[in-house]
Amino acid sequence: MPLLRSVRVPSLGDGLWSRRLLSLATATAVTALVAATLLRLPRLDYDSISCAVWLIIGAHLLSKRWWPRRDARLVWNVRIAGRDGVEPGLVARRSLAGWVDLVADLVWMTAIGVGVIATLPDDPQWARIARVVLTVGIAAGTGRIVYDELRFTGRVALTASGIRHGRRRHDWTNIDRVTPHRQDGRINGVRLRPVKWLSLEPAPVVGGRDTAVPEARLVAAIEHYRSRPEVLAVGLPVTAPEPTVEPAGG
Repeated sequence: MPLLRSVRVPSLGDGLWSRRLLSLATATAVTALVAATLLRLPRLDYDSISCAVWLIIGAHLLSKRWWPRRDARLVWNVRIAGRDGVEPGLVARRSLAGWVDLVADLVWMTAIGVGVIATLPDDPQWARIARVVLTVGIAAGTGRIVYDELRFTGRVALTASGIRHGRRRHDWTNIDRVTPHRQDGRINGVRLRPVKWLSLEPAPVVGGRDTAVPEARLVAAIEHYRSRPEVLAVGLPVTAPEPTVEPAGG
């Protein structure tokens, strides 16, 4: 059956099961804590919490316009937890702005949910069902974010198997051109133009504001290893090349 064939079953010997189980256990504990807290919320009048909800929304939008300096370097790591296994390679950590965004997204999502849940009436059956559905959705979303942060090493990783940003991986053999990606008048990430377009989606972008390594360093490293990714699989420490012009830091 096509559906069954599309399901990817992890290998028992991929070296990731201890990390998967630890990430799942932590995410489950966070999910249960969030759900228990939300289910115990008393019913509140919207007027009493609307100011706080709008302040959180405003702070969330303003945080997206904050661009602190980024000047980190790609760091060698002999055990990078990726999608299908553990590999040596180079890692870029999440930036300060990326951590702020992550926390802001969680707070924003929770604030919206709390605002809706707290104003639902207690008696009607539909309100009780809506309260449970919203609570499960918010708790599951929070748990998924926690799981991804613990499950994968770094924000961006360059290994012999490809380039990974978050949980998405891009194969070296399908990269035709590497250029800085411009968004809203700013350089925000590195655009990987594919050799063969596999879908109608735009070219993938890795790095950016949520990554501590600036675009100039990412471009230099990707261009350097694009034709020789096997160098990263040797297991010996390597140093990412520096760009010809020192990056300004985003």
